[in-house]
Amino acid sequence: MSNLGETIGTETELLSLAVGLGAEEVSGWSAAEKALAKSIVPISKKLVTEARDLIRAGNDPLGEIFSAIRSPAERRDRGATYTPAPIVHAMLSWASDQERPERVVDPGVGSARFLLQAGETFPDARLVGVEIDPLAAAMARANLAAAGHGRRSEIILGDFRSANLKSKERTLFIGNPPYVRHHLIDQQWKSWLVEKAGKLGHHASQLAGLHVYFFLATVMNARPGDSGALITAAEWLDVNYGRLVRDLFLEQLGGQGIVVIEPTAAPFPDAATTAAITFFKIKSANEGVRLRRVKRMRDLKNLDGGRVVRRERLESENRWSRLTHGTRDCPPGFVELGELCRVHRGQVTGANRVWIESEHSADLPDRVLFRSVTKARDLISAGKILADASKLKRVVDLPEDIDAFEGDERKAIERFLKQAKKQGAHAGYIASHRRAWWSVGLRKPAPILATYMARRAPVFTRNLASARHINVAHGLYPREVFTDDQLSALVDFLTTGISVIDGRTYAGGLTKFEPSEMERLFVPGPEMLSAWEHRQQ
Repeated sequence: MSNLGETIGTETELLSLAVGLGAEEVSGWSAAEKALAKSIVPISKKLVTEARDLIRAGNDPLGEIFSAIRSPAERRDRGATYTPAPIVHAMLSWASDQERPERVVDPGVGSARFLLQAGETFPDARLVGVEIDPLAAAMARANLAAAGHGRRSEIILGDFRSANLKSKERTLFIGNPPYVRHHLIDQQWKSWLVEKAGKLGHHASQLAGLHVYFFLATVMNARPGDSGALITAAEWLDVNYGRLVRDLFLEQLGGQGIVVIEPTAAPFPDAATTAAITFFKIKSANEGVRLRRVKRMRDLKNLDGGRVVRRERLESENRWSRLTHGTRDCPPGFVELGELCRVHRGQVTGANRVWIESEHSADLPDRVLFRSVTKARDLISAGKILADASKLKRVVDLPEDIDAFEGDERKAIERFLKQAKKQGAHAGYIASHRRAWWSVGLRKPAPILATYMARRAPVFTRNLASARHINVAHGLYPREVFTDDQLSALVDFLTTGISVIDGRTYAGGLTKFEPSEMERLFVPGPEMLSAWEHRQQ
């Protein structure tokens, strides 16, 4: 970044640099933006020249300064994660093999990294970007002007979801839609998602992240024959609220392929996540879709390769990430964990503040309080063996029939339930769907417990303390009788033989294993477990 980053340290200075680079040459300025641009103090010509030389050499000094001024946390809340050059090049390489576009649209343009490369790849195409952040919009205009693409470019300050970008021009939609979690999205937009998806015949979940909205808005603005490539977090491949993207991919988007980039490749420097590049041609009919998985960035030169999966297979699957791994051969003597154990997530209490012991449960009889794993740290601290449950918190688990309690015990339970009702414990979704709202229904102690969501591989623990567990952990329940040595050997193998790449990683770096995913892990069979234990001794 040369010494620009040391000189430009505020957003006002960055805007001044953008104007100095010719940002005003690019159309799309609002009246408010124009007024702001005229109020800034001009920056030195030396800095402008230095920045222009860096931009023309293929660098993004403005984006790097922006990323230094705003912390990763600030940018994550706005979904501003800028795309590394190797990914941009790979996506444009694919686009260059398609029918040449007359217009290129980046729905969340940022500093215009995609449009800059598109300008070189498609010298006759109009370049259009949409950006909700005024400073980022100014940077995009400056970069395009400095690179010599200013007069055929337009940066629209606004929200891609409400932008009207319909055109008769053959269009390429390409970019990195912002990743924003659903709890930061206004209710009016959630209603918009459900309504617009419904008009296309699809179901939409209000738990969807912002990138799901951008796939839908792309469909709304595109015409048959348009093409596109979007990179997002890969969680939509599997989660229920990603169903809309999967449906759009198979239907209106005309999905052609998906390249999954594992977090080990570090696709985004400030966000440890599994990424998915989705490429498509609107309304095209494909019998098969190419799926590919990349572990190292140097392997991502283009979007070619992978195996072809028939459309019918995708239609029948609710979770697609497993298909990107290709077929796996089970090693000799190994079996899937699900053949040995059932994996169950712990019970959902519906209101931990009520059902995990505290002052309001102090008078309850001991026989309704159960030492339980209530946070992943309980297992992480225990390691391979949980031998002592005395430090675990207790969970209140009343039977459905409380008439069997009498005297002081019954009075204590009634006092507790009265307090629980004051806290709304009886009115929650979980409680209202129980046969008795006060009965949590903890599962019996599992011989092996496992964490299932963390920024690390799962922790597997022998549960010698007979602790219960709530939904922060999975319980492994053997389908047949195993010796203690075999169970210990299974924990040893799972501790050393499983990594984060066996699960799915969300934006933010959390890796999650659903029970069905954990059951598909390859582990030694019973005979090998006995041999494994002997080798460890």
